Amino acid sequence: MKIFRVALAAGAIALGFAATAIAQDNKLRLITWADYVPADVLAQFKKESGIDVEVTLSNNEEMISKLRATGGAGFDLAQPSQDRIVGPQQEFGIYKPMDMSKIKTELFIPSMLDATKKNTTLKNQVYGLPHIWGTDGLVVNTKLAQMSDYPDLCNPKYKGKTSVRLKRPTLLAFAFAAGKDPFALYGDTKAYTALMDEVGKTLIACKGNIKFFWDNKDQLLNGARTGEIVGAMMWDTGGWKLNGENTEIQYIAPKSGALGWIDTFALPAKGRNDAAAYAWINFNMRPEIAAKVAASAGNFTASKGADQLMDAKLKAQFAKSFPEAALKNVKWYPAVPPGIEDIEGKVLDRVKAAS
Repeated sequence: MKIFRVALAAGAIALGFAATAIAQDNKLRLITWADYVPADVLAQFKKESGIDVEVTLSNNEEMISKLRATGGAGFDLAQPSQDRIVGPQQEFGIYKPMDMSKIKTELFIPSMLDATKKNTTLKNQVYGLPHIWGTDGLVVNTKLAQMSDYPDLCNPKYKGKTSVRLKRPTLLAFAFAAGKDPFALYGDTKAYTALMDEVGKTLIACKGNIKFFWDNKDQLLNGARTGEIVGAMMWDTGGWKLNGENTEIQYIAPKSGALGWIDTFALPAKGRNDAAAYAWINFNMRPEIAAKVAASAGNFTASKGADQLMDAKLKAQFAKSFPEAALKNVKWYPAVPPGIEDIEGKVLDRVKAAS
């Protein structure tokens, strides 16, 4: 009888482990950006696949930090920007390559898929696939200010009425506006440091114009709504949202070029549920699903055909902000090599500390 009870106990333990494994198989742990997982899309995925999705909201810096701290554990799928994959992978080994045989590549816009694969390939292995894309440029209250490029934010007549983020995109934007190509200097540490130092001096001289360095979207949007901010370096959909409320506020592609980003799908190195990750990627790239995500995020996606299902007003706003020449002039972020962000961080610290 004792032996029988032991056998029963062992069987119960085994069943417990099996149940845990099944539960794990039915969960996708996703680290992503705000608005990329609307509730109706989440519910439809669960209904179709039986897989629960545990969502953690984050940003590029936090994704890298969290995955670096765990060696790539804790999540099954991440959504870093395409320029934040190769460098962190070389330094920290936080991702694993994609099995392209499990991806329905026909669902992607071919040119965007090819470009992102190229920018996220390391040792002939692909580490990222495109999902959401957009730009940073100028958002201007055209009734209160006239601006065509980033340095206009520093015009003395707008003292105390403009805003930028104290982050690397601002450094890059002002470098391009000065007629330089910072991306071309990624391989020359000395030259890149010198360029960033010059841009830092420009931003320090501009501080009197800056009402605040924005660090959350509500702060910035509310400042623009009230007229407290007459111009800002901002993401496109923020500008289009404000334009929908007040037609005098417009998103403008700067003369020196808007900065273009692509947020991707990437597999953390120690993710435990690759099957769920691939299912989520393929599900999200279906045009009808991608259109729902795009409506939530306010950005366009790399899904082939999804743009035809997008809101007509957003398409019209995009066309106005990006005539053909402006679209061709977008500066797309390439992969960030190791060490570049350390150089930028020191410059940003000096700008922050300057009186």
